[in-house]
Amino acid sequence: MKDIKIDLSLDTLGYYCPVPIVKTAKALHELQAGQVLEVIADDAGIKKDLPAWCKTTGHEFLGLEEKAGEFRGYIKKR
Repeated sequence: MKDIKIDLSLDTLGYYCPVPIVKTAKALHELQAGQVLEVIADDAGIKKDLPAWCKTTGHEFLGLEEKAGEFRGYIKKR
């Protein structure tokens, strides 16, 4: 994931479902098509929620990294 150019980083640490996804949707409104949003979370539900949300909204899920209980998900706006 190190080759991904991040256009906006969203910190949702301390928030639990559904707040990270709600904040993700709002943050994507700030981006243009093709730009990448990084979502930082500590709620393990993000592992399933983020790819599922991308599938239903048409945005491209680029992947998820997990390190020390922190998750970083990457979405390309469509």
